Amino acid sequence: LESVHADPSCADGSRVFYEREVPFELRSVDGLETPEEVGTLEAVRVKICVQGPDGAYTNVKIELCSESNLFFHYTHDLDTAAYAALQEGQRLMVDFKDYPAVIQRNLNNCIKQPHAFLAVLVMQKTGGARLDFIQNMEYKFVELLSIDLDSTPEEATRAHVTYRYNAMKGRLALCQARLADVNALVKIKNPSLLLQLKNEERSRKGVRSP
Repeated sequence: LESVHADPSCADGSRVFYEREVPFELRSVDGLETPEEVGTLEAVRVKICVQGPDGAYTNVKIELCSESNLFFHYTHDLDTAAYAALQEGQRLMVDFKDYPAVIQRNLNNCIKQPHAFLAVLVMQKTGGARLDFIQNMEYKFVELLSIDLDSTPEEATRAHVTYRYNAMKGRLALCQARLADVNALVKIKNPSLLLQLKNEERSRKGVRSP
């Protein structure tokens, strides 16, 4: 059962380094056109996964997904060689071992100071996307970091959707079991209170009690 419900993000031996919902501005672009000036604001769940021992990572993976669209899923996957190209292209001063923490800091800034730090996801209709971390300096916008992402293949996306569905179903079952326990306890300790609660629930649903 554990393997059936295992997180597909960790199927390659990765472990979760960071996972939070972050406010993103979503913009769309078609081909070489300029992205929309103003996008839509949406909470995007960001997961950073790492391989290798702490302080000597061999691979860093960033996944984006959304609760409002289960099939929204993007992946940014880097090893040490790919990071060297990113580091040179964007003149990053940090080593690969610090890269997850840099992404984490940028994401947390977007959560804590949304008016000063922005995460803008520019989505290509061809399937790719670019995530820009931008700081609002009042008089100008400064791009702090930009990373490319790929649209996650359909089969992998289906595995993620299945995992999230089963996880949600499991949480629902726990809540229902807890509610049944509370009902049983109240029925023993105070039956009239249980009847009152059920009548109130029926009235909220627009059903009259018999």
